Amino acid sequence: MTEMPSTEIDLEQPLTVEELARLQFTTVLYYLQVTNPDNGLVRDNTNPTTPASIAAIGMALATIPVIVERRVILREFAAKITRKRLRYLLECPQGPEPDVSGYKGFFYHFLDIETGRRVWQCELSTIDSAFLFAGALTVAAYFDRDTADEAEIRQLANALYERADWNWARNGEATLTHGWRPESGFIPYRWRGYDEGLLLYILGLGSPTHPLPPESYAAYTSTYQWKELHGRELLFSGPLFTHQLSHMWIDFREIRDDFMRQHGSDYFKNSREATFVQQEYAIRNPMGFVGYGEHCWGFTASDGPGWCTRVIDGVERKFFDYIARGAPYGPDDGTVSPWVVIASLPFAPEIVIPTARNFAKMDLGGTRLYGFKPSFNQTFTTPDSPTGWWVTPYHFGIDQGPVVLMIENYRTGLLWGIMQRCQPVVTGLRRAGFSGGWL
Repeated sequence: MTEMPSTEIDLEQPLTVEELARLQFTTVLYYLQVTNPDNGLVRDNTNPTTPASIAAIGMALATIPVIVERRVILREFAAKITRKRLRYLLECPQGPEPDVSGYKGFFYHFLDIETGRRVWQCELSTIDSAFLFAGALTVAAYFDRDTADEAEIRQLANALYERADWNWARNGEATLTHGWRPESGFIPYRWRGYDEGLLLYILGLGSPTHPLPPESYAAYTSTYQWKELHGRELLFSGPLFTHQLSHMWIDFREIRDDFMRQHGSDYFKNSREATFVQQEYAIRNPMGFVGYGEHCWGFTASDGPGWCTRVIDGVERKFFDYIARGAPYGPDDGTVSPWVVIASLPFAPEIVIPTARNFAKMDLGGTRLYGFKPSFNQTFTTPDSPTGWWVTPYHFGIDQGPVVLMIENYRTGLLWGIMQRCQPVVTGLRRAGFSGGWL
């Protein structure tokens, strides 16, 4: 009898160029398909009832150089798509009224995908606006040719970024607020302690019109927490995405601010340490969730099974909906996010690649439309699921960008190279005290 060939996947084999390209392509299709062609607004997730997300729009802008360089769309057509989106955003109504698109240059978190106006009484979000500005600055730096379309892209993108009043967003203190609502004023939370707010401060410091003062960045870093976790020393932040989103645009290798100089590290090395901490937490699996291990980890802000409690094998388990999960201190309910593992590819490919190969065995859609499903939970059984356990039915716009951009940075450093030519980013880094490396 002829022996059937093995179907086992060798977890230690590197991802081939073709596999990375396929995952990147299926993932980036989100921004080409879940976008309103009339105005360029990008839906928050694949639920057809959801509005546009201003952060997803920023990430969609940032992926445009990738789809041009990967020959998905011709440069001249990509420029027209970009110009149309930026022109629409710049023309969206701004003001203190509750039913406009933004105020003081910032945008509301969620916008109606047809009208571009605020929905859900959501907040004017400083961080989500920063992702939009970063995307706009990406295309401004990339489209550098002497054509009418590309010149207009630069003008529109810079105008969008330069009208943001960063000092208004401080509300009289050094640090930036999370945002504002017309009904109640500023949100009583501030960007303190290490997180994705690193990008926020760099963009604010680099503004040529309303720059943050240097004491804003000093106040942000003064609340950092340096910890030893699982035998590794690092600047702590629990959800893995907080160690990635600023890095989509900025190459932090060998450039250091005062805090990192004092600790003999840099933010890139720190993200590598954080990635290993996540894997080690899954190996130790202190709460005994199903599936956790060397090749199954990734704890971050993600969709979840829902707010409920179940008794499983005699243990009462609490489960969550969309929440920022983290390691090693939680919250943790057994939910794992493949996208956030892929986004750590530049930092720790030796553990990301075997984990990605394991996810590929788990019927999570890695080769299908929009790439891996963004989160799953093997502890939360679901009889009508093809896997037998919970898998989110949706893809999210803010999960797709990190996969596309970090695969590209791992392969070619494209986004990092583009942003090294972006004067506001360079200025912001220098004003924050960064030096060394490519700076």
